[in-house]
Amino acid sequence: MLRVPPSGWDVRATTGHMAPRPDGQGRYACQMSEQIAQHVVGRPAPPLRAFVHRYTGYRYEGFDAGVHAGLPSRHLTFIVSLGAPIDVGELSDPAAPRARFSALVGGLHTAPAAIHHDGNQHGIQLEITPAGARALFGMPAAEIAARTVAMDTVLGRLTPQLVDRLHTAPTWSRRFALLDDLLAGAIVVPAATPPQVARAWDRLTATGGAVEVAELADEVGWSRRHMSERFRREFGLPPKTMARVIRFERARRMLTGVRRPALGAVAHAAGYADQAHMNRDWREFAGASPTRWMAGEQLPFVQDEGVDAAADCGHG
Repeated sequence: MLRVPPSGWDVRATTGHMAPRPDGQGRYACQMSEQIAQHVVGRPAPPLRAFVHRYTGYRYEGFDAGVHAGLPSRHLTFIVSLGAPIDVGELSDPAAPRARFSALVGGLHTAPAAIHHDGNQHGIQLEITPAGARALFGMPAAEIAARTVAMDTVLGRLTPQLVDRLHTAPTWSRRFALLDDLLAGAIVVPAATPPQVARAWDRLTATGGAVEVAELADEVGWSRRHMSERFRREFGLPPKTMARVIRFERARRMLTGVRRPALGAVAHAAGYADQAHMNRDWREFAGASPTRWMAGEQLPFVQDEGVDAAADCGHG
């Protein structure tokens, strides 16, 4: 069964009027000139929802060549390119060696990845939960923290079949359905995350990162040091750092939404002490202040929770 909510969109750049597409998939098209930005979101089938947050199909054509920042979040990143290989480097060091992948998985991280492109990108991205790392890859998220690896490293012999079938599927809906079928068949009975660690993760995400490590440790009956070490062993990041990533992610969602609040309001809502505090985290996690990042990012942002297509029509 297909699940493509109305947040999917298909925009053809700079000016024009918005009209529903006739495919019944909740997408909208704005007929314009030169550029194409297509972004379609799907929700996984119920058996996968603890492991995969969502699917996002994307296709961008006609943009200027550049570097797109792959930003930290609470999810592992799973991408299959439907076009040219994905060229990944380090945003902080343009001279560092780059790797090319037709399909990749990236772990939880704190430094922005540099995704080099020629103005055209076409692929499908999945947001994998830490529980999904155990269920789909048979390992805790910590095993690939701060790393980007070829998909067959973690998904094994399923990778060629998954990649080939996604390439030949004619629509986003068919691709999402294929992912439902193939990933559901790949689920293993994972080794359980220690319940204290799972509880600490749930509390961090539920509070938007606004809970102290000492409080988490008290709740599960561990010392702060033991809590931090066991958390890091499972997820690859200590709880204090993960709380910062979650606050950053919340701020990013507000700043990339259609109705963008003032920076001071975003800082307060995301749990920062002030705007300067938010700017410091942004420089670490995004490589730039929020203002500079928003001005420099040319491609629509695949990690956005949802985009109002009508509001984006006419903004290239």
